Amino acid sequence: MERPTSRITTLRALAQRFSFLLLVFASIALMIIDKVEPTPMEALRARMHDAFTPILDAISRPAATAARFLESVADIADIYRENQELRRDNARLMQWKQAALRLEAENNSLRTLLQFQPEPGMAFVTGRVIAAPGGSFVRAFVVTAGRRHGVAKGQAAIAGPGMVGRVVEVGEWSSRILLLTDINTRIPVVLQRSRQRAVLAGDNSEQPQLLYLPADAPIAVGDRVVTSGHGGMFPPGLPIGIVAEVGERAIKVQPMVDLSRVEHIQIVDFGLPETLLMSDLGGAPVR
Repeated sequence: MERPTSRITTLRALAQRFSFLLLVFASIALMIIDKVEPTPMEALRARMHDAFTPILDAISRPAATAARFLESVADIADIYRENQELRRDNARLMQWKQAALRLEAENNSLRTLLQFQPEPGMAFVTGRVIAAPGGSFVRAFVVTAGRRHGVAKGQAAIAGPGMVGRVVEVGEWSSRILLLTDINTRIPVVLQRSRQRAVLAGDNSEQPQLLYLPADAPIAVGDRVVTSGHGGMFPPGLPIGIVAEVGERAIKVQPMVDLSRVEHIQIVDFGLPETLLMSDLGGAPVR
């Protein structure tokens, strides 16, 4: 007796053998029907399109999503490149900004020097402050002007509207300026209003003080203090500062120049003989 499985196998073999022929005959029949009666075939195609449209739409969505994803990746890459370029441009602009700020500060510092007008016959050289070292002179500047530029020991240092100190050390290319506020400073001065003479003495504070004033000396806050010209140290009339405080223990003077913001200094040669140069500490002329 023949088994069911063998029958199924035989039928499957016959179907595979004649399936191709059946498909060919079916295609020919559909073509003939389409030529004879096109309307039913069009309706059939339309229904097939309607049936397969959702399937095709569902299949096309991942492809569209993938295309949009690839476009997004390309856009992100472009944005990253643009961001890197903007970062480089911003870094260059910041460098230019810092350079502009430095030039502006230097320009403002040099403009303050224009407030002092040397008398005819005076020579001066401008130096830039590069250090404020300590040592025996606590309040001092080092400037980029030295013996090769005509700087000599004892010359006055001017910044903006007034005097800031004197030259105490001279090298070939640099000099050390002892400031008015240093404890080693002693400068003969005069009160411009009363013509009362005194000595300006630094005490390492922001405001030097006046010494050797009579007890009944007419002095008031706001009085202008200038060099007296005595002792041959400096010519008379160089602006020093303004009386800021009149107390029982000390009379304080506010310098004309904010010494914490000085960037450029004019070292002025007033043509004084070398025999009148000051000593390093006392401020008295060398004999």
